[in-house]
Amino acid sequence: MKNMRKCLCTLLLAAAFAGCDEYRDMFDAENITPITVNVSMDIDIDDLAEIKELKLKLDNYEEGVHYEKKFNGQNVSISGVIPGMYSVVVSGEAVDNDENEYYVNGSVINKGLFEDNQALTLVLQGLKRSPLVFKEIYYAGSRTPLNAVYFRDQFYEIYNNSSELTVYLDGIYFANLTPGRATTTLPVWPEADGNKYAYAERVWKFPGNGTDYPLQPGESCVLAQFAANQQLEQYNPNSPVNTSSAEFEFNMDNASIPDQPAIDMLHVFYNGKAEKGTGKQYLTPVFGGAYVIFQVPEGVNWDPVGDKNMSTTDLSSTKSTLYAKIPIDYVLDAVEAIDNETKVNAKRVPGVLDAGMTWVGSTYCGLGVCRKISTDDNGNHIVREDGSFIYQDINNSTDDFERGVVPELRRNGAKTPSWNHQMK
Repeated sequence: MKNMRKCLCTLLLAAAFAGCDEYRDMFDAENITPITVNVSMDIDIDDLAEIKELKLKLDNYEEGVHYEKKFNGQNVSISGVIPGMYSVVVSGEAVDNDENEYYVNGSVINKGLFEDNQALTLVLQGLKRSPLVFKEIYYAGSRTPLNAVYFRDQFYEIYNNSSELTVYLDGIYFANLTPGRATTTLPVWPEADGNKYAYAERVWKFPGNGTDYPLQPGESCVLAQFAANQQLEQYNPNSPVNTSSAEFEFNMDNASIPDQPAIDMLHVFYNGKAEKGTGKQYLTPVFGGAYVIFQVPEGVNWDPVGDKNMSTTDLSSTKSTLYAKIPIDYVLDAVEAIDNETKVNAKRVPGVLDAGMTWVGSTYCGLGVCRKISTDDNGNHIVREDGSFIYQDINNSTDDFERGVVPELRRNGAKTPSWNHQMK
């Protein structure tokens, strides 16, 4: 930081004696001496057997400067870096001695890289690869013919991305994390928590007795805020979606928002209670929220309402609002969405859950984000024998998602499960 201040002071003094053009030229890359950055890894995975190819990314979004390098091992150097403030991310895959596959990730945000041969150490954590992924998320809302705002058409599509594993949704959880909107003023959590948890504002759960809701490879289920045809005259004819085919909805028991044929999600937690509260609808931020699906291990009792050790307040706030503590290793998939790319320094999701972030760029625009289809070395889509796609999942939403797309339920022919209410 001292060197950064010295650099800025030197530039300001120089600017006082230079014309506008000369001042601007000082920031040209050709007048700045590039540096080398050395990064070493501290890998935090029990019974580690193998680290697969890793990738180092340095991103300076403000100046539009980006660097990337693939490597093996626990040390990497990258040369020719223009000094500045960077997000530094290392990601890749690992395998433990039981042949479980993990995503590994370590990151630091807003890191000043100004000295030549500057050394960084990143702690890489691991997250087991999950067959379930968020395939499409529509959160930004739309506008009515009278230009009023409309957000009841939000939905979240979850896809079985495995090749052959049937996954039962019964008992799996969905949550939105706090802070709801990306901000550089992050909460302060108990020091004893370390990096073990994600913190949820509201938690829901899929109903079922264990085998009621199977999701086959290539099938998806849709969770709608309000599982109606949004394009009806009484709602919003300008909405881009009809969510009446959604399997599940977040019913808040509001008489003015009639319950639909979709199955109601079970409410689990909000501000330390199991009750839903007084909100008229379950609304996640139209600017972009942070979303997780997670599964509690068999035989474990996770109860953020009854067990006070599984909830906490934000220690930096005078408010008594409680947030549920979700152990990192419970998480199946996570996606962090932000206002726009200028908010990349406001990351609030642990990098091990999502090494990047995605965005739409505006609100009430009728646009969303969707996961990219995986491709082979020749750029061809990877397709199962039944014709369904396998989607890209490198645990980095910046790379994994297409941004600013017109939302579409079951895009690319994703299959509908046989137990959908419209299939009966």
